[in-house]
Amino acid sequence: MSSEKHIYLTRLILDILKPHEPSIDMLAIELVKLEGANVDGVNITLVENDRRTQTVKIVIEGKSLNYPLIKRKLESLNCAIHSLDQVVCGSHSVEFISTPQD
Repeated sequence: MSSEKHIYLTRLILDILKPHEPSIDMLAIELVKLEGANVDGVNITLVENDRRTQTVKIVIEGKSLNYPLIKRKLESLNCAIHSLDQVVCGSHSVEFISTPQD
């Protein structure tokens, strides 16, 4: 019998460059209804609005997020992932804590 513990992604924060369409509300709905991605909630914040594109921060939470599937969905909607800014995994959510050096 294996005592291997399964580790699950529970939060992702992504910096995304996207066209104006789909709108951020439609993008959030597409992510939440993405079958097999295990997304429980999405928060999308507009950071910058240019003539042809928008920069957004996307916070995705769930119990066992399927990042490869989420990434493929975003790419299919013409979203470019600039960076994966935060990943939380495990059975306990660990929040970022500022230190005096920050």
